[in-house]
Amino acid sequence: MRVDAFDFDLPRQLIADHPAEPRDAARLLNVLPDRLEDLGVRDLPGLLAPGDLMVFNDTRVIPARLRGKRGEAGIELTLHQPVATDRWRAFARPAKKLRTGDRVVFAADFTAAVAAKGEAGEVELAFDRGGEALAAALEAHGEMPLPPYIKRAAGGDARDRADYQTMFAREPGAVAAPTAGLHFTQRLLDDLERRGIGRVMLTLHVGAGTFLPVKVADTRDHRMHAETGHISAAVAERVNAVKAAGGRIVAVGSTSLRLLESATGPDGRLRPFDGSTDIFITPGYRFRCADLMMTNFHLPRSTLFMLVAAFAGLERMTSAYDHAKAAGYRFYSYGDASLLHRSEAPP
Repeated sequence: MRVDAFDFDLPRQLIADHPAEPRDAARLLNVLPDRLEDLGVRDLPGLLAPGDLMVFNDTRVIPARLRGKRGEAGIELTLHQPVATDRWRAFARPAKKLRTGDRVVFAADFTAAVAAKGEAGEVELAFDRGGEALAAALEAHGEMPLPPYIKRAAGGDARDRADYQTMFAREPGAVAAPTAGLHFTQRLLDDLERRGIGRVMLTLHVGAGTFLPVKVADTRDHRMHAETGHISAAVAERVNAVKAAGGRIVAVGSTSLRLLESATGPDGRLRPFDGSTDIFITPGYRFRCADLMMTNFHLPRSTLFMLVAAFAGLERMTSAYDHAKAAGYRFYSYGDASLLHRSEAPP
């Protein structure tokens, strides 16, 4: 499918630089098969039914953006995929200044060597420490890896350490937040629970590849970056039991949805999962697990907009985004949310 089918214009003023306060004060566009409803995230309990099950991603974002020096040259690195306890693949800016064997200094006692160079500005870094020692160094010297459309001064904004983390964050390893989860508060969870709506957690460590532009002309030629995920046997059993009882599965975010679909067989049953996935969902894909999806508003020509177009239909999502722009919804990671109902008709 042609990538330009997923293009649209977005005024810069609609890109959110900070989240709503409180988090559940964000707006929510309910995208139904036959209409659009302008609501708020706090209305979510009334849009779901007792017996429905929400699936959240409990990954935790690490301070994966590093600024260092190769000699006198400044280098910015964004870690995106672990290779070993002391090795990460990273996107470098500017990558042309780096050669295999170069050493990048982040602090007097914290360095890394360029072990290999890849395509599209990617390098593999071998750090001078691994495991918990590397995690501690990242906490001390790293910045939250905000997406490139959120502009910050060098050193970042201290608020982002909390703002760019969901209340469910438990398993460290993501270098991008599962942003649909940013809208939740304890008050909202309590209201959902009183409504009889359940919740479970899975883990997908989101990579920086989620922000990479799709540079090919046809979706068939795009290569997705792999991400690591985990679904426990207990969660798989709960999801399958809810579906068998007639409840709906509500994927909170594209990350939850992609892992659910990666782990669900042709029979519609979710299996435990522990590994990596590079699933790329575009219109024409037949969903096996999720019935509804809560998600933010995504970039044009992105794999995420392709995913929501596959889930709810490209024509419907194009109309929804046109409405959201006209109504002043806030877009992208810190922006507002939408609730999508799965299209049963061909996309």
